[in-house]
Amino acid sequence: MGMDDRDALRVLQDAVTGSDDFAARLFTRWFGARPEIRDLFPTDLGSIRSAFAQAIGWVYGEFAAHRAQQPVAFLAQLGRDHRKYGVTQDHYDALGAVLYATLRDALGDGWTPAVDEAARESLQLVIGVMSGAADAEDGPAWWDGTVVEHLRVSRDLAVVRMQLEQPLPYHPGQYVKVETPQCPRLWRYLSPSMPADETGAIEFHVRAVSGGLVSTAIVNETAPGDRWRLSSPHGGLHVDRDGGDVLMVAGSSGLAPLRAIIMDMCRWAVNPRVQLFFGGRYPCELYDLPTLWQIGVHNPWLSVTPVSEYPGDPDWAADYPDPTPPRGLHLRQTGRLPEVVTRYGGWGDRQILICGGPDMTRATEAALLAKGAAPEQIRHDPLLA
Repeated sequence: MGMDDRDALRVLQDAVTGSDDFAARLFTRWFGARPEIRDLFPTDLGSIRSAFAQAIGWVYGEFAAHRAQQPVAFLAQLGRDHRKYGVTQDHYDALGAVLYATLRDALGDGWTPAVDEAARESLQLVIGVMSGAADAEDGPAWWDGTVVEHLRVSRDLAVVRMQLEQPLPYHPGQYVKVETPQCPRLWRYLSPSMPADETGAIEFHVRAVSGGLVSTAIVNETAPGDRWRLSSPHGGLHVDRDGGDVLMVAGSSGLAPLRAIIMDMCRWAVNPRVQLFFGGRYPCELYDLPTLWQIGVHNPWLSVTPVSEYPGDPDWAADYPDPTPPRGLHLRQTGRLPEVVTRYGGWGDRQILICGGPDMTRATEAALLAKGAAPEQIRHDPLLA
């Protein structure tokens, strides 16, 4: 039955997600067979292994549910994106063989003829989609650019403005991977905070994450003149302008992709109503309220509600710009974002976009579902942690 066999595909999904060391064994085997591939990866493989296991587990889960459209699109984008590493067809063939062998070892006596057939067909699809998409892509494998401005807007928040050597085509709401000189071969996902610009200008909002080497380096060490490398865009977060009114929930620098979508919507005279909740720990971390105020003044379809977990600012807030906007923006609310958002109702009649850290996104989604929002109404990027 191959990929029609849901039970066999679930067995493969369990093999990937049920073992903490599956990805570690896979990478060890892959590098042992092809030592030169090791140079394509950073020294610390922890986050790479975790992301790989999560991604392949999700793909098999979707295959088992007979939902192929999203994983195929994801794999195609992954193949196009991996051109920046210099990945070749030979590398893909080696990965397919190693994946097959590692799955077979992980399952041991559970490796049946039905599972074998499902594994062969699914891996052929995975590798074929990725390599085929890479071969079909005729655009650049990456985009290089120079940091022109680095603004420290709070203790662990920075706005980085860049000039690319050539414009990067992306849709508002998408994200890219970036490589910085402070952390070579360590790529981090960032969302542009403005629509694509034909001159190559681009802006990112970055929050230093505890234990995050790249985000911490960007906030603390980035300076004008630094050279960055950007991947092709990922993701499909968007607003359907004919799909009814919109609820947006942004936690900290998760504002960036929603800001880009809102700025793009300003091109139109008529838009659905947009209610944006923008949250941070302290009032001083609501760094982009003045910009949102300016947009709201000229676009009555946009309403913004600032939210802070604590009512006042810490002492260190005096060292950074005051983000308090002029009068006219909705009054700031105090509390956790999921709780504040659901105080206003269940939002069951809205398109819902959530952007922020994984914990905030999960909590907000769960709170909205508990209030009656339908799962298909809620959109967010893949949760990577």
